[in-house]
Amino acid sequence: MAGASTHASFLPPVLTFLSAAVIGVPVFRALGQSAVLGYLVAGVIIGPFGFSLIAEPETAASVAELGVVLLLFIVGLELQISRLVSMRRDIFGLGTAQLVVCSLALGSVGAWMGLSPSASIVIGITLALSATAVALQLLEERGDLGTPYGGRSFAVLLFQDISVVAILALMPLLASAGGGGNAGWLGDALRSTGTVGAAIVAVVLVGRYGLNPFFGLLAASGAREVMTAAALLVVLGTALLMEKVGLSMAMGAFLAGVLLAESNFRHQLEADIEPFRGMLLGLFFMSVGMSIDGNLLKAAWPSLFGATAAAILIKVALVAGLFRLFGSPWLDAVRGAAILAPAGEFAFVLLPLASGLGIIDGASTRFAVALAALTMLVGPIAAKALDGVLARRPAEPEPAPDTIENAEARVLVIGFGRFGQILTQVLLAEGVSVTVIDKDVDQIRSASRFGFRIFYGDGTRLDVLRAAGIGRAELLCICVDDAEAALKIVDIVHEEFASVRTYVRSYDRTHSIALMNRDVDYQLRETVESALAFGRATLEGLGVAPEAAAATLADVRKRDVARLVLQQAGALPDGSGWMRGAPEIKPEPLTAPKRPSRALNAETRDIIGTERREAATRTLETQDGRVDG
Repeated sequence: MAGASTHASFLPPVLTFLSAAVIGVPVFRALGQSAVLGYLVAGVIIGPFGFSLIAEPETAASVAELGVVLLLFIVGLELQISRLVSMRRDIFGLGTAQLVVCSLALGSVGAWMGLSPSASIVIGITLALSATAVALQLLEERGDLGTPYGGRSFAVLLFQDISVVAILALMPLLASAGGGGNAGWLGDALRSTGTVGAAIVAVVLVGRYGLNPFFGLLAASGAREVMTAAALLVVLGTALLMEKVGLSMAMGAFLAGVLLAESNFRHQLEADIEPFRGMLLGLFFMSVGMSIDGNLLKAAWPSLFGATAAAILIKVALVAGLFRLFGSPWLDAVRGAAILAPAGEFAFVLLPLASGLGIIDGASTRFAVALAALTMLVGPIAAKALDGVLARRPAEPEPAPDTIENAEARVLVIGFGRFGQILTQVLLAEGVSVTVIDKDVDQIRSASRFGFRIFYGDGTRLDVLRAAGIGRAELLCICVDDAEAALKIVDIVHEEFASVRTYVRSYDRTHSIALMNRDVDYQLRETVESALAFGRATLEGLGVAPEAAAATLADVRKRDVARLVLQQAGALPDGSGWMRGAPEIKPEPLTAPKRPSRALNAETRDIIGTERREAATRTLETQDGRVDG
């Protein structure tokens, strides 16, 4: 068991990181900047260049790299083939042009400054990449992710995320090719490539044929924490395997995400991983801030700040020109270029890796890392300032580019049991796009035959609803057979997504009144319409004319609705105190009986006699005004 001294040495750095996060991020968000910038500055303050509150920043950096691993896993989960196809022009056209042109330009500057060809290539590629977290945060804050320039920016970021995997795979080959003294570098490279290929094939085969049954088995156990553990096991296990064969952990995590992108469990996994990713990625950015070499900054601050300004201006000019070439107006082209100007988070993965492989010397690596960190510090501020200037000018009209095909469904259905299946049959017949969430593995298998977007998840969890796209759905149908769960979902949705209409399957009259009190848009007891239809068929079977049977049906339905409204308002004894501890609502005739009930045996007479005495007592209490509540 750990002693007090162990806890004493472990807790201070943890508390330092947490304090820096909860102070720095809200301050920068209040200033209109992104959370990433808050993490970066917090890292500078607590790092060696600041107050030196962390004794060993390298240890924190090694743990924080898991944030990048989980980030790439989330990127892989979002990478579906349909999205690539709908954005193919901007992803593979604009994205490729941006990476190639910016890499050549920035790499040429490095070669002009005396770097080796291999080092120039790596530094050029590294600075050409953009900060995905910063860019998406800025677009989300502006509400511009769905605009043409926002869609193009996202396409470029998506291509960069894809290309990082290839860059990581090629780094060892580039190192071998650059070691001119090794005559057998080609053979080593081929052997390394073969090992990597075999590992990737093995992971793909296991992922293709093993992961879904594996998660299905765990889901059937009903232990949610086991699903979280399994998700981390798959991500970190694949990452470790890729590292063992010479690639990076990030590539392994990305591959695991891609393999699970079409899985029914995708959104549940994303919701489980997201808290770990967010905290570790924040720690990663703080470690980036701590990694800034204070001595280097003091000694070479003119060169560093000059290089930072030059790198940002070069990227803005080149990317704006490319946006313009692909059809964006100048104002939107500059906006998109400013979003993509800061160097990306992968700079802090690629540069140390290149240094470890001997591609870049230590001094150049330190300078490039500091340069990348400074662009991330300065870039968001410059983008905000530029956005404020451009917002005063009228925007030019432009044709919409290839954007993401709307993968979000119009209707989100929670629960695919008997009720949900019939509901979705109606929606399917009308061609309405539907997303189904269910935590029953058998129901997930059944839903797979309907052509809906389906994933495993607990609909009472806010993170699952958010991951399923509820914020973009027009209507939510709650079809679960658990009354308490349905009420919980309604409360969550009304608090977090007030614009989404709620249609709810009700269990009974009591549940219906609770839903009406929550102002749901529509509620229906699960047995009402089927029982009414059954009653109409029974009347017709007894010889009643269809028109008369239909009129009777309409009259009963009207009386039932009227009674329900009165019960909700507390205007009837059986419903007046439902929410305050009064007896539960009991069935009452909607039409006055023509004769009293008759008991046909002794046991029934005893039961009916007791019920009548209780009813008479309740009536007297009501008349005397002595009803409780």
